[in-house]
Formats: sequence, C-alpha cells, structure tokens
Amino acid sequence: MDTGTRIDIVSDAICPWCYIGKRQLESALAILAAEGMTFSVHWNPFQLNPDMPKEGRDRAAYRAAKFGSAEKSAELDQRITEAGAAVGLGFRTDLITRTPNTIDAHRLIWLAGEHGVQDAAMEAVFRAYFVEGRDIGDPAVLAACGAEAGLRDVGVFLDGELAEEDMRAADQAARDAGVSGVPSFFLDGYNLFSGAMPAETIAGALRHARATLRERERA
Repeated sequence: MDTGTRIDIVSDAICPWCYIGKRQLESALAILAAEGMTFSVHWNPFQLNPDMPKEGRDRAAYRAAKFGSAEKSAELDQRITEAGAAVGLGFRTDLITRTPNTIDAHRLIWLAGEHGVQDAAMEAVFRAYFVEGRDIGDPAVLAACGAEAGLRDVGVFLDGELAEEDMRAADQAARDAGVSGVPSFFLDGYNLFSGAMPAETIAGALRHARATLRERERA
C-alpha cells in the first residue's frame, strides 16, 4: 500500500460522534478523491463502557447515573440529535432502551473486515442502534446487521468466542497509545485527531499528514 493511504478509526458502536464522524469522513474522502487521492478505511475497537455487563443495562437509568440526571442525559441526546441531523442522520434516541455491551458488535465488525465488507457492517450497526433503536448487544440484531452487510452464518460466529480476546487486546492497545476518546483517526499509524471534525477539516488533516509521511519516506 502507498504511504499515507491507510486510515484507521478507533471507535465504539454506541458512540454517536463516531457515526457523525463517519459521515464527515465520507464527505472528506469525496473531496480528496476529486483531487486524485484515495484511502482505505479500517475500523478498530474501543469500549466506552468496558465494564458493562454482557446483557447491557437500562439506558435511561444508566445514563441518569452516569451524567448526574435524566435532564442532563436528555440535553446530551438533543445535542447529538441536532449534530446528526446536520450531516443527514436521523437519530432516534427516544427509541433506544438499552445501553449494550459492545464486544460482540466489535467482533462482528472485525469479521466484516476479514470479508471486505467492514464499512457496510459498521453502517448497519450504527443505523440499527441510533436510527432504529435496536439493542446491538442482542446477537439476533447483530446477525441481521451482518446479513445486511452480506455476511453469512453470523449467528454461528457470534455463538463462539473467536476474536473476543483480540478485540479486548486491541481496545487496550488503543488506550496504551493514548486514545481516551472516540472517534480517533490515524493515517498509517500517525495520530491525526479525535472527534467528529467537519469534512473540510478532516480533508485538510489528511492532506497534510499524507504529505508529511511521504516527505519522511523520501528523506
């Protein structure tokens, strides 16, 4: 692969800013494609709630405790709903009843990457949670997301433990590398930024980082 072409995104499937960041990145890549620059995108695991029970928790109660009140939780939901709408995403936080454990979602996204359909799986998982209000800790929901992305026998995969330890190790590796918030973006391992930046900002960061990496290669 050419220098300065691999984008790695560290994210969690229940992070609304990661979904917004995905849309902003897509717009940025369209800008750069018009300039003759192409990239490959890879999604990497991070658990915002690593101690979440396997069955998840009631979202309203969990967020009220986490953020101090139901009112604060609602305020944050309104903020991300407005931010999502600005990039064409119809968040329906009113439909979400569970805050899930996301380890199996990360396993599914990894599996999709092995079959070349990671973007489609990531989109399906994000949409299931944020737009349809489905419990992405539920293997049946994840199996449907996988099938939508073109994967087969996802239920059988999810029934096992393949890649679970790898996902936990990758999560820890991201923390060891200094990631504390998501989405975090890297180009060929070069840390770009964290957060759902505007498309033009992302495009500018990718241009600069790509030029820097290629200059280093020639030095």
